[in-house]
Amino acid sequence: MNSTELKLRERIKELTCLYEVSSIIGNTDINSLPNSLYAILRSLKKAFQHPEFTEIEIAYEGTSYTTGDINYEITISSPLRLFNKPKGTLTASLKAYKSSFLKEEKQLIDSVALKISSLLERIEIKKNENSLRRQVERTDRLNILGEITAGIAHELNTPLTNILGFSELLKENCSREEDIKDLDKIIQNAIYSREVVKKLMFFACEMPQTRETIDIVPTITSAIDLLRPTLRKKQMECILETHEKLFLKADALQITQVLFNLVMNAIYFTPEQGTIEIKAFQKNEQVIIKVKDEGTGLTAEAKEKLFEPFFTTKPIGEGSGLGLSVVHGIIASHQGSISAKNNIEKGATFEIQLPIN
Repeated sequence: MNSTELKLRERIKELTCLYEVSSIIGNTDINSLPNSLYAILRSLKKAFQHPEFTEIEIAYEGTSYTTGDINYEITISSPLRLFNKPKGTLTASLKAYKSSFLKEEKQLIDSVALKISSLLERIEIKKNENSLRRQVERTDRLNILGEITAGIAHELNTPLTNILGFSELLKENCSREEDIKDLDKIIQNAIYSREVVKKLMFFACEMPQTRETIDIVPTITSAIDLLRPTLRKKQMECILETHEKLFLKADALQITQVLFNLVMNAIYFTPEQGTIEIKAFQKNEQVIIKVKDEGTGLTAEAKEKLFEPFFTTKPIGEGSGLGLSVVHGIIASHQGSISAKNNIEKGATFEIQLPIN
């Protein structure tokens, strides 16, 4: 076979590869991305002059997709760019030292890298759209729950007050010890139910506030001090990292409750002799508070339902599922936001963002 025929054959292989890659990319969605990348690798490998000696690799976001072992001593590569930022590489390597790459093969690598970059950009945009949609859906769901919860709380408040008031009146006029014990149980349960209603009102942002400019640092310190006995009992360390003063306009008691609930949650999930980290700092016009634990982290379901009333990952009897919903309600009423994410190594971090004014 003469050199002209060889060049023509290689050119046909390259054009076939580009057509196949375009077809693969056109049929790729988020779920099929790994399979599509492997299909691109196989197609690209066939387009090289010596496919039996050639291996291809796509390195992207810490993951490597390859057709085989890469010989990094003889390679050609092209960057994968997402929104003009390098995010990975497309590399071809040769196993045989007697071979070398053609100029056209480098051009082919560059062309395919551009196509892969466009695909990854499209997938990234889709991911962001899905994430935004889930956030909107979750916000809508919490708003609806807030409206329903507020209605339920208002409806329960009056009968609970009546039950508590009449039970105390009966107790005053009661002489039998057994009846007094029964009335005490009614009163205790009514008080407990009233506290549940109060927490529901917090979630629904229906509790009155006294907002004034406060230094948040003593508030954080006082919430930690309240939990010192529990921390000592579990031999835990709670590290606070913050500035000397952080001012914002807030209800001091409600913010104390927020921090108390978050630290209590961190203590529950962190194993004995573990460490809880709290960071507070100002960024632009917001105060940021982060509470980091060393627990098992959050499941996908927990991330979705974390701040909904009565949702809990604790065993029955160990949690009402209202602590984090109260936190969400208070933060929302302060026009702030709260989010949670898993740490790289272990545990989770809750992040609060509160406007200064």
